[in-house]
Amino acid sequence: MISVVIPTRNEADSLPGLLAALGRNAEPHEVIVVDAGSDDGTAGLARQAGARVLAAPPGRGAQLARGAAAARGDVLLFLHADTRFLADGLARLRQALARDPDCPGGNFRLLFEGERPFCRWLEGFYARIRAQGVYYGDSGIFVRRQVYERIGGFRPIALMEDYDFTRRLERAGTTCCIEEPPLVTSARRFEGRWPPAIVWGWLEIHALYHLGLPPALLAKRYDSRRRRGRQGESSLKGATG
Repeated sequence: MISVVIPTRNEADSLPGLLAALGRNAEPHEVIVVDAGSDDGTAGLARQAGARVLAAPPGRGAQLARGAAAARGDVLLFLHADTRFLADGLARLRQALARDPDCPGGNFRLLFEGERPFCRWLEGFYARIRAQGVYYGDSGIFVRRQVYERIGGFRPIALMEDYDFTRRLERAGTTCCIEEPPLVTSARRFEGRWPPAIVWGWLEIHALYHLGLPPALLAKRYDSRRRRGRQGESSLKGATG
């Protein structure tokens, strides 16, 4: 069985679509939604759709670790709530692992919704860094349960929990990337932000992470930069609108 773990916080608009898509998958699976104190009805919607709902402190690292600890499947799949998932996605995942018993896990090819040129550039960028073994939670990380436990699972850190985990997953063996079907994710976190600033912020966060800045401080810096970027964009629109 595949255990699908979804961290949420105020995802009432996005989550039902993902849960409905997972429900159309014939491959045996369970869905675990780990909610971090939503006040928009997210947890109730998840229960109505048949998902197990758990509570965890805010922060994807803690949420993912909580969900994995409760999972019963031999394969774990971690998805973001704003993911669009296809009806044969779980079957393709199972097939990919069956083809290579030594494969510890991997991810899906990622597309971004929307027509912005930056979204198309990001898709190419993600493909290039994936060839170097770099990928993130929005691309649907999956892992065999035994491997997950052996490498120490997700750590409850404030930021870069997915990068931290995939660095260890890559050292566990040759991972795979499922090209078809791809995952499609929301580009909402890029709205109102200047593309060069997004890329610079990505580079800065990774540099500081490798220099040893604590994840809690990284998270504060990241959130602050995003807010400033959106405020700057809003001010520009107001001045030119």
